[in-house]
Amino acid sequence: MTERLEQRYCIKFCQKLGDTHVETIRKIQQAFGDDAMSITRIKEWYNRFRDGSTSVDSEPHNGRPSTSRNDNVISQVQTLLMQDRRVTVRELADEAGVSIGSVHAILNADLGLRRVFTKFMLKLLTMEQKQLCLEIAQDMLDCVEGDSNFLNTVITGDESWVYKYDPETEVQSSEWNIHHP
Repeated sequence: MTERLEQRYCIKFCQKLGDTHVETIRKIQQAFGDDAMSITRIKEWYNRFRDGSTSVDSEPHNGRPSTSRNDNVISQVQTLLMQDRRVTVRELADEAGVSIGSVHAILNADLGLRRVFTKFMLKLLTMEQKQLCLEIAQDMLDCVEGDSNFLNTVITGDESWVYKYDPETEVQSSEWNIHHP
């Protein structure tokens, strides 16, 4: 929101200097890059200032104010998601008290997340399972003391443990991850 306000000030400044709307558009796009307002919006604000308006604030408009994508709700959704990455959008919406569409917008636009469907949840070991893994590794180390050929007799696999995996639906087994374009 503050970036849009900055752009409005820049548009006002350019108009006061006598720049044409084409020059103003070029300067805004050069200064703000991908975050620049649309050409239509720049022209709209340029014309407002040309016609004598001095306010850079948006005009109040009809309808309910948007309270679903404010910093508090975004923070609440992020906290809920960090507690359980397998939470559904519906559960997030219910918990945060906003619409499902708002949660989708928060997850995608504000938090940069996308849904990833996984077959196994490999990092969900209990403390007991982690302790058992540690004990086995320690036993193996104790067996090799002084035996330099021991490593030639060890058969290894990947480090993933899947404990008592029960197939779930695809949606139930998905989680939220950061999207890297």
